[in-house]
Amino acid sequence: MPSVVVTPRGVERAKSGHVWIYRSDVAEVTAQAGDVVDVLGPRGRPLGSAFYSDRSQIALRLLTAGGASAGASFLAERLDRAIAFRESLAIDATAYRLVHGEGDQLPSLIVDRYGDYVVVQTLSQGTDRLLPEVVRFLTRRLAPAGILARNDGKVRALEGLEAEVTVAAGEVPERVPAREGRVQYDVDLRAGQKTGLFLDQRENREAALRYAHGRLLDAFSYDGGFALALAPACTAVTALEISADASARIHANAARNGIRGVDVRTVNVFDELHELDRNEARFDTIVLDPPAFAKNKAAVPKALTGYKEINRRALRLLTTGGILVTCTCSHHVDDVLFEDVVRAAAADAGVAVSVVEKRTQGRDHPVLLGVPETLYLKCLILRKL
Repeated sequence: MPSVVVTPRGVERAKSGHVWIYRSDVAEVTAQAGDVVDVLGPRGRPLGSAFYSDRSQIALRLLTAGGASAGASFLAERLDRAIAFRESLAIDATAYRLVHGEGDQLPSLIVDRYGDYVVVQTLSQGTDRLLPEVVRFLTRRLAPAGILARNDGKVRALEGLEAEVTVAAGEVPERVPAREGRVQYDVDLRAGQKTGLFLDQRENREAALRYAHGRLLDAFSYDGGFALALAPACTAVTALEISADASARIHANAARNGIRGVDVRTVNVFDELHELDRNEARFDTIVLDPPAFAKNKAAVPKALTGYKEINRRALRLLTTGGILVTCTCSHHVDDVLFEDVVRAAAADAGVAVSVVEKRTQGRDHPVLLGVPETLYLKCLILRKL
């Protein structure tokens, strides 16, 4: 098997349980781009197997540890194990994640199911080379009507890979139906965010429904996921979304689900929260589910300012006893930082809040212990005292 020798620092990183080894910790390479390689210490001691990239700063993505080597059947075995785990979860949805990269010991591979269709993302040279094998396995295991290779993510450029969206097997229509709980969607698998929907919030929506009541404000609504899921428990629903296309989808999704009277506003959410506060508007349930404010470490200070501002405004708009569901999907903002910025927002707003639930991404998006980057979604359900 091709091999890569790493420095002592690379050895320590592998032993720590993290599955990424950076280019600066690579000492010697006898491999081609995208190879599955044996990873060796400075004295030739085996550390495991990995995907090798000759372009990314993440040069090695470990597949095994403790010197074990990835055999010829590792891909099929891990795909089967990941799918079997999802089948055991009894998920009340037709749209959910089947393979979650590092969380399923298949780093840089994403597989999502949307009813009869499957979407695959290969985000490194290693998984991109294995795409035909992945498609063959999924065809045999799941018998989908079609498989879409949704490889248009910016991260592929870091691997020297082209951005492209192609039908890898069968046929995939322009739009496909999907269901999360009682909510039905019409999904664009080719152009929708991520692979079509934000599947990682499904269980947080289910949790929020237990507490939602009264007038609901859903900020950064996108397709209306929280608005539609919480509407049955609320007397009025307002959704804020800056994208006109997304606002149109909220209207369409509300009509599809027979939900009337959703007030969809195509606005800058920061400006609208300020305006609502100035007009002394009040809501009993508020959801803040913004896009990632911190795309990298350098953006964290500005991101924290943004998170503090929207949470401060939301807490001012919230009635006593009201529920705030506040989220961040920036993995650079860890749970401690996020909780601290929300605490500071509450202090500035002059209110006290209690934590009802601390949550993360759904069970179909597992977190790999020792790899903090896999814990990217943080969700707090709070009650204003």
